[in-house]
Amino acid sequence: MSQETETGIEGNNPVLDSLNPDQREAVEASQGPLLIIAGPGSGKTMVITHRVAHLVLSRNISPRRIMAVTFTNKAAEEMKERLRYLLGHDVQGLTLGTFHAICARILRQHGDVIGINPQFVIYDGEDQLRLIKQAQEDLGIDTKHYPPGAFQRAISKAKSHLYGPSDMVQHSERHIDKMASRVYKHYEELLGESYALDFDDLIMKTVLLFQAAPSVLSYYQSRYLHILVDEFQDTSPSQYLLVKRLSEKYRNICAVGDPDQSIYSFRFADIRNIMDFERDYPEAKIVILGQSYRSSKTILELAQNIISQNKERKEKKLWTQNESGAPSTLVEVLNPEEEGEFVASEAGKLTHQGERLSDIAVLYRTNAQSRPIEEALIHSQVPYQLIGGIRFYQRREIKDVMAYLRVVYNPHDNLSLDRVMNIPKRGIGEETRRKLRDWAKEENISLYSSLKTITEDSPHPFPPRTAKMLSDFSLLIQKIILPSYDLELVELIDLIVQLTGYKDYLLMEKDGEEHWENIMELRSGALSYTNPNRRENLASFLQNATLASDVDELDEKKEAVTLITLHQAKGLEFGIVFIAGVEEGILPHLRSLDDPKDIEEERRLFYVGVTRAKRKIYFLHSILHGRGSNRSSRFIQHIPLRLMLKQFWVKL
Repeated sequence: MSQETETGIEGNNPVLDSLNPDQREAVEASQGPLLIIAGPGSGKTMVITHRVAHLVLSRNISPRRIMAVTFTNKAAEEMKERLRYLLGHDVQGLTLGTFHAICARILRQHGDVIGINPQFVIYDGEDQLRLIKQAQEDLGIDTKHYPPGAFQRAISKAKSHLYGPSDMVQHSERHIDKMASRVYKHYEELLGESYALDFDDLIMKTVLLFQAAPSVLSYYQSRYLHILVDEFQDTSPSQYLLVKRLSEKYRNICAVGDPDQSIYSFRFADIRNIMDFERDYPEAKIVILGQSYRSSKTILELAQNIISQNKERKEKKLWTQNESGAPSTLVEVLNPEEEGEFVASEAGKLTHQGERLSDIAVLYRTNAQSRPIEEALIHSQVPYQLIGGIRFYQRREIKDVMAYLRVVYNPHDNLSLDRVMNIPKRGIGEETRRKLRDWAKEENISLYSSLKTITEDSPHPFPPRTAKMLSDFSLLIQKIILPSYDLELVELIDLIVQLTGYKDYLLMEKDGEEHWENIMELRSGALSYTNPNRRENLASFLQNATLASDVDELDEKKEAVTLITLHQAKGLEFGIVFIAGVEEGILPHLRSLDDPKDIEEERRLFYVGVTRAKRKIYFLHSILHGRGSNRSSRFIQHIPLRLMLKQFWVKL
């Protein structure tokens, strides 16, 4: 039950009357730095939203002078809905969204100062890998011996710390670092040729923009009187510096988070950002939200026993007025297959007891753990939704149509143009595309410009038949681009499908109808983009699709068990939670066993999983995994016996 439902919002002041004393203190502290340590289920999203409403209604702060940063689009939409309710209207001018979305907006408006084309496209993880692979091939670096994914991580880490290619080797003599620096440098060149940025660029380039253009930084520092940042414990060094720069003038920064839920170091989040907040803001007020409106007393006590073993944390006492609730259950099974069978069996029993499938979740450390669970649910005909599988915008047919749309928006997007050059098949094979890429590189022009050169009968290196196919493709792209400025977004998608013959192409394939339904779903999503500025619609659609996260696809109303990783479950809640693979080598993960700091993060991850539950938790331990036997997780040892039952489950 949410706090709003439980306490009501009746009273003279709907913004304040629904808050408990600690929440109210956090909302009303409207001057100077503020650190809100928010325990799980303590209503932090509510506090942020009510704080914005309080600033607008009681402090007469224009929404235009407020920035609220969330970590997911889902959280941003939830805040918008709450603000509409509290204020009675949409909040015009408020800057509300993720770091990446806000920075993309800033770069489109001012990025030209540092050479960024305002029509840049944003490359997702798959696009980055393709471009890094191309960079390796151009440099003669074997992609099998040196996987592109390793370079992708190295580049992402560098950008998160605001390092350029030369910084990667400045303090290192390792050959691999020198190689990564070369790949990084050429990767940046390829991004520039396509007028493209990757995820990390959105933050890094904004910080560099502020450094290179003090007048732009001054504009935003003056504009944002109040800055609120959710999930502060998960900010990276570049995000922390961005917020620090923006808040330097007024110092009205409100950081909301929980060190005990810092679980994203693999994305280069730095827990020190929240642990050392008072170092940069010694005058900061600190408010602790310890009352949980989510979990039972038993679950909270269990969670407290687990997380208290960590050293790197800020002490807080969790408490609740909820019922004591049922004890947790440690279920020992023979192997991962029986884990899945137990989940399917227990889910059936729970539904007969009145529970809804939509209120049941299975959490796990790695995506690979979902397979036996999925198989068991399918066999038992228990509906489920898998979060973190192939996301909607990552489906091949969706990527194809989106690539056409990106070419319409930015014809010099080499990666997207290369993707669709032979989709549907039109006889332009890989060898021809490689030759076209090489020629464009020699001429120092984009693929689109090279195609136009062929169309105009200027000198080129292709035989007549090949030139005709390339010219026909170039004319097709121009037929789509020319009317695009006057078309609604949905009309543009229809035009692409019509002129390319994409529907017939899909329907010829196995499962073609299913793939075509996905295109219709994409088309349906485009209907909501109704800005009179057609170009703005296209830009927003492309950006939102690229920045969408796995959790954005969670359908909370769907009557199905949710399968999701512990990392992705952050910010969610369920009545009943199963945590699979609670054993040494899985949770904590094998890679963390040699480093005490990594063990602490794994414990925080376990704590996050536990605190997703409202009423009941099952810990699943497979005695046999692979070829050997496994001990139950060390984290289980700190749970008092009175809070946990133990059973050995055998399939009948």
